[in-house]
Amino acid sequence: MTGRQHQQRFESLLHEHRRIVFKVAGLYSRGAADRDDLVQEIGAQLWRSFGGYDPARAKFSTWMYRIALNVAISQARRWPEADRFEPLDTHHLETVGGGEPIAEQDERLTALHAFIGQLDPLNRALILLYLEDRSYAEIADVLGISETNVATKLGRIKQKLRGQMIAAQATGA
Repeated sequence: MTGRQHQQRFESLLHEHRRIVFKVAGLYSRGAADRDDLVQEIGAQLWRSFGGYDPARAKFSTWMYRIALNVAISQARRWPEADRFEPLDTHHLETVGGGEPIAEQDERLTALHAFIGQLDPLNRALILLYLEDRSYAEIADVLGISETNVATKLGRIKQKLRGQMIAAQATGA
């Protein structure tokens, strides 16, 4: 494959799966400027790593999630503790939801997304992939953990979120 063919293949795959980059960047950024920077950094890292992509080992989307989440989590870890998390707002909900505007905000959905926004970066990645209907095997492959660990962590995250939702509903928050 020539260099130009390699680049065209990358561009085609990137275009086909670009929503992954925008979802991850939207979930891990602190604002529009950070999101744009993160999209660029993810794209650059995808290109740098593309030579090592092996379709026999993983689907492109799985490989892409792994790279995107690693870049996003690495960037999030460099922020001062106070700046690490930003409550999810309408922009984030639209990004995670695939870009379609949400007509009516359900208060429970807004609260759920706010609680997800408070999770640490790894647990955010887990719940993002879970909400994308990825299999436990694919989540494990993307995050480099075992399927059993995925199941355990997701169970704990769901339990935590359920408890937060119940508490918020009881207090009327």
